[in-house]
Amino acid sequence: MSDAQRAVLDKIVSGPRGKIQGPLRAALHNAELAEKWQAIGAILRYETSLPPRLSELAILVTGRACHSPFEWYAHRIEAEKAGIELAILEALLAQQEPPGMSQDDAVIWKYATELNRHKSVSDATYQAVVERFGVRAVVELTALVGYYTLVAMTLNCHEIPLPEGVAPAFALPQEGELT
Repeated sequence: MSDAQRAVLDKIVSGPRGKIQGPLRAALHNAELAEKWQAIGAILRYETSLPPRLSELAILVTGRACHSPFEWYAHRIEAEKAGIELAILEALLAQQEPPGMSQDDAVIWKYATELNRHKSVSDATYQAVVERFGVRAVVELTALVGYYTLVAMTLNCHEIPLPEGVAPAFALPQEGELT
């Protein structure tokens, strides 16, 4: 490990993450990229106007839409800590609209689902998030979904393994099934 890589690693493990796992393991091959990556990730994960519950909801929608077992595994744990109910988690895993969502959960779920599915959102969905949380939150939410798409792609392409003994929560698409 170069001095630059070691410095980034030390910064990551001494911050709120407390460890290096997932996509930053791959990004660390380019110290400058890893430094900027971890900085934007820290902002989007820990410093947005959205509460952790809503961020984790959007991350799980994205991880599932991107077929990323590691992202799903890591953020399901965080979603449970943030108070997301089992029925909602099971529906997200099944890629169905969760039952019994609060109004806040519902607008975030709809926004993240549309953005992942269509690479944009309808005017009505955009406006619903603006009215509920403000323009800043819409910008942060869009960046969060985009960032976790990058995370999922990195995890998938570099085949970052789940921890030993952890089975994937869903089957990966077979060759030719990726959309």
